[in-house]
Amino acid sequence: MISKRSLELFQRAAKEVPAYQSFLSGQGINPSEIKDEGSFQTVPLTSKNGYLVHHKLSDLIWPDTANPLLFCATSGSTGEPYYFPRDEKLSWQYSFLLEDFMRSSSYGDSSTLVLIGFGMGVWIGGVITLRAFEIASSRLKQPIAILPTGYNKSELYKALRKLSPQYSQTIIVGYPPFVKELVDEAPGEGIDLTSLNVRFLFAAEAFTETFRNYLCEKAGVKDPVRDTLNIYGTADIGAMAYETPLSILIRRLAINDPMLYMDMFGQIEKTPTLSQYNPEFIEFEAVDGEVVLTADGALPLIRYAVGDHGGVLDYGHIKKLMTHYGVNLEAEIAKANIRPFVNKDLPFVYVYERVNLSATIHGINIYPEFIKEALLDESIADSFTERFTMATKTDIHHNQFLSINLELQKNVEPSAHLKKQALHAIRDSLLARSSEFLEISKVKNAGSLLKIELWHNGHPRYFAPGTKQKWVEKAANPVQ
Repeated sequence: MISKRSLELFQRAAKEVPAYQSFLSGQGINPSEIKDEGSFQTVPLTSKNGYLVHHKLSDLIWPDTANPLLFCATSGSTGEPYYFPRDEKLSWQYSFLLEDFMRSSSYGDSSTLVLIGFGMGVWIGGVITLRAFEIASSRLKQPIAILPTGYNKSELYKALRKLSPQYSQTIIVGYPPFVKELVDEAPGEGIDLTSLNVRFLFAAEAFTETFRNYLCEKAGVKDPVRDTLNIYGTADIGAMAYETPLSILIRRLAINDPMLYMDMFGQIEKTPTLSQYNPEFIEFEAVDGEVVLTADGALPLIRYAVGDHGGVLDYGHIKKLMTHYGVNLEAEIAKANIRPFVNKDLPFVYVYERVNLSATIHGINIYPEFIKEALLDESIADSFTERFTMATKTDIHHNQFLSINLELQKNVEPSAHLKKQALHAIRDSLLARSSEFLEISKVKNAGSLLKIELWHNGHPRYFAPGTKQKWVEKAANPVQ
């Protein structure tokens, strides 16, 4: 439901933001006719490529925006990097979700060390997280210390050895594959994470409950529901939504029943991130399966498509749906001991990775999640980092295959045996998760559809340290 707040933001932008005035005029929209939710839904969508890149910065921001502006850049994974301006408002909004996470700790409100392992360069993640933690800590009474190590395992290990033992709990902040590497390599660095009361804060990409359970078990995380959190954020407008103990519980319950899962999320091939958001800060719509947002910042975004797909839910709908499938959500909340941390008034948004984030083989979509899950198989989990890249290619006989490049863990050497194990694990995952792949494997050897290559840890070709992983490679030369 579109609120009065979004309508007012639209009207103000239509009057004060030159670029948005020009956009509406070009689309034949008369702002005075947009008065309610129905008419608001006739407003054309904006996007980076369809709106932002066609206007200069001064025409995109509020005319009274205070200086200095802070800039952050996109990763460029979907095109040329774009520099988004932001002000202190986005850090302030972000701080509330961090405060909620701090309060939900199963270790209580004891002294806390926060290790920020996001990149600290031009990207939004590290810098805004540091500032938001500073703001949140000013409101909390518990002792909090923050160390922005950046995307640097060496510095993180030093901090885990020297600083973490001096605090009652440690929050490790980082991208999911990076955190997995950290957890897997910690014993070899002489670090016992299970003694440090570790919690995890993630961002940048989706992951499965299998992944969450894997990390929590290896690091000794006390409560996966209360002590982990994945942020749905973007350089465009900051931290938009976030996992809560309630949203994590709901997703974990839904996974147990495929029919409930499909009714809730629309498909069973992939696992969406299920988050809650504050409608005072941002509002989401689902337009033809695409997530669209309206939010205020130095650069206001009205019905803005970030390129993700998913949907919007409310607590009442979720509870009714679960009741239909025999799940008593209120009882499950009590059982999980999360009632003090539940806010049923916050709406939910579920988001799948971008529509084009897949490779195809014989017309079948192969999503990164299929490979990620395979690499968590106990037979190979200690050998791979879970970072990989895949691409559709053809051999000299024009036979199509899926090329998958896997990164080995530190100090693990490639071998024919390990390659065979990885091939079997990935093949089995695809057979289990894709009915189409299962069908085609009846007439073709499933192994012939896959080609595995092993690479040393941090190899610059596919796995340069400090870069956001590109899961799908668009091969320049399809023949190999």
